[in-house]
Parts: sequence; C-alpha cells; structure tokens
Amino acid sequence: MADAKSYKLPLPRARGRAAEFYAFCKRHELRFQRCDDCGAWRHIPRDMCAKCGSFKWDWQQSSGRGKLFSWTTATQPMMPQFADSVPYSPVVVELDEGVRMVTWLIGIKPEELALGMPLRVLFDDVTPEVTLPKFTRA
Repeated sequence: MADAKSYKLPLPRARGRAAEFYAFCKRHELRFQRCDDCGAWRHIPRDMCAKCGSFKWDWQQSSGRGKLFSWTTATQPMMPQFADSVPYSPVVVELDEGVRMVTWLIGIKPEELALGMPLRVLFDDVTPEVTLPKFTRA
C-alpha cells in the first residue's frame, strides 16, 4: 500500500454520499443504494430513486460479480500521472444487481478484454485512507 504522497494517480473526491460509498470500500464491502419502495439499485449514490422518486433507501451489499459492459483503451496518457500505465483500459462493469460502474481491471491486459467477460470485485488499498473497488476475472 502506498502512502497518500507516493500514490501518483488521482484519488476520488469522497464527499457526501460518495464518502459513504468509499467508507464501505475501505471495509472491503461493495455496497450500492437500493430503494426501499421499488427495490431499484442505483449508482452513483444520490438521495432520490430515479425509477419511482422515493427518498427511502438503504445501502445494500452487492454480490461483487458482474460482466464487462464496455471499455476504451488509452495508448497515450490523458494525464502525466498515467504515463507508466499505458496502455490501460478503463472499463464499465455491469454488476449482477444491474448497476454499472466505471472502474479498473487487475491482471487483465487490454487485448484480453471481451464483452460479457465475467468479473468479480477486489479491493485495492491504494493509500491508508483510500480503498478502490477494482475488478478481475471471476
């Protein structure tokens, strides 16, 4: 694990509901909001359900399993901090619960990616304060 000063990549801004999401990640739990009224899962965290308009919800544990929905491969770094990582592929994972999230893959090269590839979450303690959910082959 790197310390906050030696970790070179951008860290998420953990404010508001996002801070709650990352607090669960720190405990190595992938949780998403779920509407108490209609049962819809949602990510990015927010107060109101987009499906039914309810403000009643709870954080529910995800299975942590999903499939590769989409990706792009960067061959030139978007920021200088990513220079040592090219080529890299930010991905969209569709979780079994139906939510989609942008994340990183571990142990999978860009040329190995395939739509629908089964994936599972793992947690990367990138600094003592921040843990990121990333994915690998299921």
